[in-house]
Amino acid sequence: MGKFNVRPDIDEAAEKAGPAIGSKREIEQLPSVLWEGETVDMLATGTYDGGAGLVALTNMRLIFYKNGIMSQTLEDFPLGNISSVQWTGRMLMGTLTVYASGNRADIRHVPKQHGEAVSSRLRMVLATAKAPAPAAAVPAPAGAQDVASRLATLDQLKAVGAITNEEYQDRRAAILASI
Repeated sequence: MGKFNVRPDIDEAAEKAGPAIGSKREIEQLPSVLWEGETVDMLATGTYDGGAGLVALTNMRLIFYKNGIMSQTLEDFPLGNISSVQWTGRMLMGTLTVYASGNRADIRHVPKQHGEAVSSRLRMVLATAKAPAPAAAVPAPAGAQDVASRLATLDQLKAVGAITNEEYQDRRAAILASI
């Protein structure tokens, strides 16, 4: 989407997203719709509820923003309310479907490369946020968990990225040493 000199996080996300086809106004006005402490991770273009606009994935929510001459649309999905996300890609474009608080929102005509990237990143964020607490953070009473279930939990934490490889190795060694 290019360099806009709006804000470092927005500029970086826009640069990764490529040409700004019809979303220059939205990118320039994006800081006015962001919350305090909110940073932009990824940007894409798309249409929602009949209007073409900007899709922004931030550290707090997924935003669809259209700032037209005659009307403005702002739809946001706080990350804590999103239950799942689906990407349906076609040759060049696709649809990003967001399920949040019992509702379904289809953001259509998202360029394939950007839609795949946003949906993958959003899935990772959701999986990490909903991952169980690390085993070492909440000590279980002696004998409360068998070794196999403790190792399985540890494997899940590593798979969703909640712990580093080094933490995984340390905790695995501690579990095995407790046998």
